[in-house]
Amino acid sequence: MSGLIVPFNGFVPQVHSTAFIAPNATLIGEVEIAANCSIWFGAVLRGDGPGIRIGENSNIQDGTVIHIAARGVCTVVGRNVTVGHLALLHACEVQDDAFIGMHSTVLDEAVIETGAMVAAGAVVTPRKIVRKGELWAGNPAVKMRDINEKDIESFRRSAAAYVRLGQRYLADRPKAAE
Repeated sequence: MSGLIVPFNGFVPQVHSTAFIAPNATLIGEVEIAANCSIWFGAVLRGDGPGIRIGENSNIQDGTVIHIAARGVCTVVGRNVTVGHLALLHACEVQDDAFIGMHSTVLDEAVIETGAMVAAGAVVTPRKIVRKGELWAGNPAVKMRDINEKDIESFRRSAAAYVRLGQRYLADRPKAAE
């Protein structure tokens, strides 16, 4: 494990041994990182309330911020999810095999269903549901089109590529750093 791991409110972030945590990523409080995940440089996951869960094979890219709502709403990211650079996930749910574009925002109690996509720069406002197989874009985000098989394959390739890259970073880490 690497990164800044900060206990808070009786919780210590839990990280699976196969996950890559960048040295300057920050995990605070009630945070769970599953197998083969990667949490990249400058990402901050602050679980100082109900918590944050990141599912197996998901990647949280550089500069992303993930937080919860003080009123008891956690943030859950499912399996095989790509969260692009500089995204903001706040008290929301991103289901399996979804794709969150760079510099996008997903706000309180919004749900990004399995296989859905939020485009780069989009803002998904509170309590919106991006349905399975939909692409949403804009500010505020609205449905632009349906996802096609080429998109789905791209999501799979992205998640798998980040699993491989995270494993390469783990393999290159000096043993003393663990």
